[in-house]
Amino acid sequence: MTLVLVTTSPRVAPGLLSGRAWAVLKDGPVLTGAADHPALPYLAEEGVAVEVVAPDAAALARRGAEGTVVWLAAQDGDEALMRAVGHAALAMPEPPVIEVIPGSYDLPGSRVLDLVTVMDRLRRSCPWDAKQTHESLVPYLLEEAYEVLATIEDGDHAALREELGDLLLQVVFHARLAQERTADEGGFDVDDVAAGIVDKLVRRHPHVFADTAVSGADEVSDNWDTIKAAERAAKGWDSLLDGVPMGQPALSLAHGLQSRAERAGVPATLARAVGQGIGRELFDLVGRARAANLDPEAELRAAARDYRERVRAWERSRGSGG
Repeated sequence: MTLVLVTTSPRVAPGLLSGRAWAVLKDGPVLTGAADHPALPYLAEEGVAVEVVAPDAAALARRGAEGTVVWLAAQDGDEALMRAVGHAALAMPEPPVIEVIPGSYDLPGSRVLDLVTVMDRLRRSCPWDAKQTHESLVPYLLEEAYEVLATIEDGDHAALREELGDLLLQVVFHARLAQERTADEGGFDVDDVAAGIVDKLVRRHPHVFADTAVSGADEVSDNWDTIKAAERAAKGWDSLLDGVPMGQPALSLAHGLQSRAERAGVPATLARAVGQGIGRELFDLVGRARAANLDPEAELRAAARDYRERVRAWERSRGSGG
């Protein structure tokens, strides 16, 4: 005889079940220990009777040994109960066959829904989260972005996973704050954020999502610049440099300004006449780095990291830690 365990995902609409799951549920009999299981109303609509019982591993194993029975697991999977059922079954002279049928599956990205739910509760119930604003979160957004960068530079992929989570939290947090504003006040939610970047990616990749043909990565980059120029015009931006974030680190800022200006055909002589003193020399160095296909920010960071290691080695040689 068989004990069939049907599991469901809390991240999938409760009425959306696999065909195999619907088949065994309709064959029944069906038991569950979760009186508030969100699938129950949908099963009732289809005429599937579900008996709510107290979870009892030994009794469930006996029911499975006597005949086929279906257990609709709670949305946490009833893992502890199923382990106990397994132990009880092994102690029986004729144990039931235990079959697991996933009724619904998590799609890639579905755990982001958990983060949205947790963030909503924190905003409503945590005094610290409740008082935050876009402005107060700026230092954390910058800090988390730099911590992601540090793990990449260190090649620490295990830490990268955690730091990307911290950065994703900032995105969801800002979207949650915006959700509290009306549309007239510039409000939006995390779905609007996701929809916006999806639309942008599709629009800027016509060679993937439309019938544009490209010969390679260089042509993709050229098409990207053309599409971005059209987007800037649609936004009413007057300058090709509109949209360059001026708050970024100075080397990256200079690199970005120079790169965009060069692609637009701005005369190189303009870059040779800017600033004075050390500022001008640094700006010129950015141009030299670009000419060598180097990222000046990354090059300076590499030099700084090398200096850090040399200082640490010097400290160790002197028997000092600070």
